Amino acid sequence: MNPNLALEIAVQDPAGVRIAAEVGAARVELATALALGGLTPSPATLELAVEAAGADGPEVHVLIRPRAGGFHYDEDELAVAERDVRRAIAGGAAGVVIGALDDAGRLDLFAMARLRDAAGGAPATLHRAIDVTADPVATLQSARELGLSRVLTSGGASAAIDGIDTLRALVAAAEGEIEIMAGSGVDVTSAPVLAAAGVDAIHFSAKRAVTEDGGVRMGSASDGVGGYEVTDRDIAFAIRDALAR
Repeated sequence: MNPNLALEIAVQDPAGVRIAAEVGAARVELATALALGGLTPSPATLELAVEAAGADGPEVHVLIRPRAGGFHYDEDELAVAERDVRRAIAGGAAGVVIGALDDAGRLDLFAMARLRDAAGGAPATLHRAIDVTADPVATLQSARELGLSRVLTSGGASAAIDGIDTLRALVAAAEGEIEIMAGSGVDVTSAPVLAAAGVDAIHFSAKRAVTEDGGVRMGSASDGVGGYEVTDRDIAFAIRDALAR
């Protein structure tokens, strides 16, 4: 296990940032719509998240994703993402989380360089777009050559624990030059196993569903009556404690 293992929690609001601070997380990935895989949060959400983190809390890294679905973006979508990167850094984010693929499903080096440069030297993380490429290890090398700080990956599987062999290969290929952060489906059982694979960080959401109808789901989110998700303090502490053991 990496003795300097870092924790990152995916959150959607200032309350999630405060929970991350309580458990000693190094970073949060701030997003909205985690049920859709995460989208770029609003400027006000970022402002309040930075305030909640304060000077001694977790770093706030902003997910830059202009829409749900795949990661091949047209010019308009890239323009939105580029401006969102600039505004996130100007708004106090410590870094950004980005990803773009070309029409062949490979890392889009031009788009990635454009988003990286928009961050003005702030750390950039490649998100799980790496997991839908044909060769995550080769994609890692491209991310390394781009000067990205880390990759968030499940090892190409739906859940990180199922991609652990690839995660081990990524750790070896990184050679300490780029951080490997394991994420997706991380819970109290899988977190210690993933940590033992030698990754640099563990990423988890510790989320639970909330409904406003007495627990009975009626309709859908598009109707304005569906449930929503929040960061659960007990789950976050349970994962942290499982790693500490």
